[in-house]
Amino acid sequence: MTRQIGLLFLLGIVLIGCKTKRTVSNNNNRENYASSSETVTVVKSKSTHEVGDSYTMPKDTGKFVRLAIESPQEYIEVFSEIAQLEMKAYGIPASITLAQGLLESGFGKGALALKTNNHFGIKCHTGWQGEYDFHDDDEKGECFRKYNHPMYSYRDHSIFLSGRSRYAFLFDLPNDDYKAWAKGLRKAGYATDRHYPQKLIGLIERYQLHKFDEAVATKGYGRSPQKNVVMASSPLVSTHTVKQGDTLYSISKRYSVSVDDLMRWNYMYDSHISVGQELTVKTQNFN
Repeated sequence: MTRQIGLLFLLGIVLIGCKTKRTVSNNNNRENYASSSETVTVVKSKSTHEVGDSYTMPKDTGKFVRLAIESPQEYIEVFSEIAQLEMKAYGIPASITLAQGLLESGFGKGALALKTNNHFGIKCHTGWQGEYDFHDDDEKGECFRKYNHPMYSYRDHSIFLSGRSRYAFLFDLPNDDYKAWAKGLRKAGYATDRHYPQKLIGLIERYQLHKFDEAVATKGYGRSPQKNVVMASSPLVSTHTVKQGDTLYSISKRYSVSVDDLMRWNYMYDSHISVGQELTVKTQNFN
């Protein structure tokens, strides 16, 4: 009898453990952001000359983190804060970031998002040094970037838009004009779907995502009285195309930044670079 009770008790512990492992609450999702490794300073408009708050990236432990998100509303609750912080730092409307994340990732439940934590459908492109995986998209078996945590996908989305010349005109738009940004993304070639702007606008208005833009814009982040502050085309962020004979050290000297910063901004795990590779360079260190 005692042996039977002991076996039942042990079985109960195992079942509880399995249930706990399968179920990830929204609170636990949010706690994943608390582990710090990289502090990012956000900058207010040039008219105020004030430096705003700072926030931290989650520490990359090298382990793949999969968040359990069950609905669009929960997705918004989990990622709205990081979208606003990215808006403060880079000037991209939080509503646009959230709408793209919802659409491209299937609110975190799409096949690509589940296996890569890539919430924006960003492909590898020339020069990508990070992890990757293959997924059928416009063509079969295309290469997509892979991240250990979805938050790194959000940061890479900001760097991707702000570091490429074809998106530079977007940063001349008011950062609370989500309709103009949605149409501009399609014009710049972010997506081949001609209904892409309408899909983004529909998500923003259905879930009232524009309220996250308003909360940031009214505090003066990324704006000036005359013109929206342009994070991408201003001297803060630029792109260097690697030429024959370039090294990370020579590039760091040219822009007066450190090799470590160059590697961090471009998600590089070693110092190898290739001719034609585009590197994000921040000529004023606001991180």
